[in-house]
Amino acid sequence: MANIMDYLDWRGDLDWSVSAFNEVDNLILSELVYVDFEGIVPAMGKEKVTLAKASEAFFSIHTEEEINARVSSTRMAAFLMQKMAQTKRFGQILLADYINDISLDEQSQFCAMTVQLGDGYTNVVYSGTDSTIVGWKEDFNMSFLDETPGQIKAVEYLKNVAAKTREPLRLMGHSKGGNLAIYAAMHCFVSIYDRVEVIYNNDGPGFTESMLQMDNYEHLLPRIRTIVPEYSIVGMLFEHKEEYEVVASSGSGAGQHDVMSWEVKGTQMVHLSHVDGKALLLDKTMKSWLDGMNETRREAFVDTLFGILEAADIRTIDDLANMSAGKFMELMRLRSSLDREDQELLRDSLWKFLAQSGKELREQFFKK
Repeated sequence: MANIMDYLDWRGDLDWSVSAFNEVDNLILSELVYVDFEGIVPAMGKEKVTLAKASEAFFSIHTEEEINARVSSTRMAAFLMQKMAQTKRFGQILLADYINDISLDEQSQFCAMTVQLGDGYTNVVYSGTDSTIVGWKEDFNMSFLDETPGQIKAVEYLKNVAAKTREPLRLMGHSKGGNLAIYAAMHCFVSIYDRVEVIYNNDGPGFTESMLQMDNYEHLLPRIRTIVPEYSIVGMLFEHKEEYEVVASSGSGAGQHDVMSWEVKGTQMVHLSHVDGKALLLDKTMKSWLDGMNETRREAFVDTLFGILEAADIRTIDDLANMSAGKFMELMRLRSSLDREDQELLRDSLWKFLAQSGKELREQFFKK
């Protein structure tokens, strides 16, 4: 089935005055921000650069072989950009205000940029989790924190962008980026909040229950478009109150989180009526598992799990995927070297998850 690459073939020759911004364009920009624009797209308050020039600069320092060697599915963002640069629709759009802030001390990975299409809007695009382990740890931290360092930075970023323009705002992002877009709108100044016309949350996780009780969240609900694939895992995590739209994906299982697999027809994604039952079962299992641990225990589990990876000098998903036999043995030794309490914490937490999975499967079986 067709995807956003095919969309560029169909609509790439149409500028914004002929064909207005749509949900597929949102998806494209949410994937584009995964490109490593460090040193290519100017930082906050600097000049803007066209996408065509940014693409040229990127491929002058990165080879296709290098990009293809990466494990993360977001490597395809570079090739999407390359194709976008060749179109009338996207080639001359302006990119600015790029930030990619990774802090081991804060356990934070925050990346965002603004995009101006020339249609009278400023688009604020937040990146999801990149390939860094610290970025993934921040996602896990959402299970026990009302706010993460990345969410705080997302608010500050929106304030800084909004101060430079009077244009109405579109906010968007994929995965954690969708969560950041909603969080930033909820916590910014009222004068900015009122200028946000739409927020696209593409398979992004929800929030803690206390966050959903905020008045700002309730007021934002009509402007939030949460879009998830049929087998959504990340997008179903934590708590949601907004309705979600389900779209078809050519991927399987967790691979459907990759937006390159989302199916497109014309100016829309291919919409479905409901989320896959297996994904709902996994979501119920995860929520039951988390509910069985208080916030202190969740934090201890996350710190212990990721502490092992850090001690083994595993910094990225690529490090983990390409782990040698020697590195694997090192991980096992590190696990064994944990004090007794931490070893029991890891073992008990993982066993509880497996036990909860069995319980949910039995309940599902006997329902039938």
